[in-house]
Amino acid sequence: MAEKLFSLALELQSLAQAGLFYGKDIFDLERYERIKDISLEILSNKTSYSLERVSDLFLTEKGYQTPKVDVRSAVFQEDTILLVQEKTGLWSLPGGWCDILLTPTENAIKEVKEEAGLDVKIDKLVAVLDMAKHHQKKNIFSVYKFFFTCEVLGGEFISNSETLASRYFKLTELPELAESKTTVKEIEMCFDAYQNSDWKVVVD
Repeated sequence: MAEKLFSLALELQSLAQAGLFYGKDIFDLERYERIKDISLEILSNKTSYSLERVSDLFLTEKGYQTPKVDVRSAVFQEDTILLVQEKTGLWSLPGGWCDILLTPTENAIKEVKEEAGLDVKIDKLVAVLDMAKHHQKKNIFSVYKFFFTCEVLGGEFISNSETLASRYFKLTELPELAESKTTVKEIEMCFDAYQNSDWKVVVD
């Protein structure tokens, strides 16, 4: 029931956002504004975010709501995979939100450089996943995640504002993960793609 209410609140927020952008009638706009407020209050109650935080997250969202795009890169060294340590102390595949004016692959390459200090080239697209279907923790935004395998060209980890360290791990010896960004199943999927020359891109 809680998950259904969360989904309904997201849908209400999306409809209210579109209505506020495209609507013309002053009374309709007032109704859309109220629907938006109700949806944000529900989202706040169903997440760890305060109402003010939820409102701020949606403040810049205008018009028809579309998914955000996140890229994650799998870099391998024999039977190990590269992970970066977040400021929280948890680990994830290097990656992040896509910047405008850059393609998904350009964003993936940029994120590996920024977070792990490595220069890479993209080997293959592993998957395009809807985060809502593959992560237990619900996100208040709809997110599509692109996964790539990469080949290292050079570079090394340097101190930066995003990550504390980078290190290669065996699949059987993974550290505690930042599961809102990377899950064990996603890492297993990347290993499968790396080891399979006939890999078929997963779209789900």
